[in-house]
Amino acid sequence: MLRLSPAEAVELLARGDLYELGRAAHAEVNRRFPGPVRTYIVDRNINYTNVCVTGCAFCNFSRPANDPEAYVLQEEAILAKIAELVNLGGIQILLQGGHHPGLELAWYIRMLKAIKREFPAVHVHGFSPPEIIFFSRQFGMSVEEVLRRLREAGLATIPGGGAEILSNRVRQVISPNKCTADEWLAVMRTAHRLGMRTTATMMFGHVETLEERVEHLERLRNLQDQTHGFTAFIAWPFQPYGTKLAGRFGLETASVQAYLKTLAVSRLFLDNFDHLQASWVTQGPAVGQVALKFGADDFGSLMLEENVVAATGVRFRITETELREYIRRAGYIPARRNCYYEVVEGKNQDTA
Repeated sequence: MLRLSPAEAVELLARGDLYELGRAAHAEVNRRFPGPVRTYIVDRNINYTNVCVTGCAFCNFSRPANDPEAYVLQEEAILAKIAELVNLGGIQILLQGGHHPGLELAWYIRMLKAIKREFPAVHVHGFSPPEIIFFSRQFGMSVEEVLRRLREAGLATIPGGGAEILSNRVRQVISPNKCTADEWLAVMRTAHRLGMRTTATMMFGHVETLEERVEHLERLRNLQDQTHGFTAFIAWPFQPYGTKLAGRFGLETASVQAYLKTLAVSRLFLDNFDHLQASWVTQGPAVGQVALKFGADDFGSLMLEENVVAATGVRFRITETELREYIRRAGYIPARRNCYYEVVEGKNQDTA
């Protein structure tokens, strides 16, 4: 089958029929995953600090070090959060934070070792590429050495956060103090070479053009051709409420239709990615359910805790029972998975 070209993808985003795209994307999902199961994961997003020096225009979460709302979680607090997750059957944490200029590498190493000592079965999915680049500069180490040190301490896989749009023009507008598009990709390339799997993300619907949105997808597809290290792709619309970026450009959140169209085109364009997640945390669980018919094969995370999107005022919360019901009502059997998209319960089991 011929690949979708970047020009064709732009045309589909601009003028493609939403429902035809949905049908095509859904057919592709069914081709890859013909069975009745659709998956999700139970994890917790632990933001170890909100202190950050990057000052991204789209972020309401970060604080300067002298802000009264600034924090750094202590080891006891982090372990307590993980204990709560484990008690609910969770198996993974998403560990991310701001670019804190006052924390030493030893602090991160101690944190990871404590997590693995107390919870050896918990998968640590942590430190997005901008954090890795920050560590590299802050500690005077190569990206490879940073990754090796963190992996030795307990880091397993890397999330795709901080990608936003992989266009340096866009990044100069929305996050000029964060890593470049090439640096983001270089971290992922290095991680893949070291045998670490990662995810890829896209935050769209702000200052990027459709061509730049597709440029982002093309750069991901090209790297996946080389490394085959990405496990999944997750896209969500920019949440503008109260952000500097929205105030500067008068931006509003992308429509549900724009989200579903972008998801469908992503499924058709990213032909070397196995999994696409629904973004119910930003869109709401009902839209997440529809996303299972527009190119997503996975409902994403139950996410017991989420702070970054919530800082814009967008707060969707559901129980695991409710999440499973959304998947069932879409016509599928819900199943818990791990970070590698392996089902960790019986496919016909429905206990939640």
